[in-house]
Amino acid sequence: MTSTQQNEKQRSESPHTTQAFIVGFWGVRYQVKDVQRAIAFYTQTLGFDLDMQNLPAFGQVSIGGLKLILSGPGASGSRPMPDGRQQEPGGWNRVLLQVQDLPARIADLKEAGLRFRNEMEVGPGGKQIQIEDPDGNPIELFEPARR
Repeated sequence: MTSTQQNEKQRSESPHTTQAFIVGFWGVRYQVKDVQRAIAFYTQTLGFDLDMQNLPAFGQVSIGGLKLILSGPGASGSRPMPDGRQQEPGGWNRVLLQVQDLPARIADLKEAGLRFRNEMEVGPGGKQIQIEDPDGNPIELFEPARR
């Protein structure tokens, strides 16, 4: 029996087998302090489209296949956890946005006064840099290496 067949047999015999309930990727949620400001940043600075807004609590912007859900104070997606923890902007998980000519984009964004978390990094997969939206949520700009 191959290892693939063994894995399939183990899964089929497992008492914890579940039905697949994930139907697809919806988007990424960011906590923001000011939804209107966040919408302006993503649409005017980064070129996203505005899909919907319900100010001051909620907005949704998109680009390509990515939907970015912006949850402000008072939004259902921003409510405190049952143990009292507050959802807040920031952290290190981030959306990656593919760009062309990253050094030129960096120069433009520095001129526009954006906040950068680091300098451009270069590795075998490409070049990347982290910027922040107005609430401190990280965004990685990524230029894949040419193959």
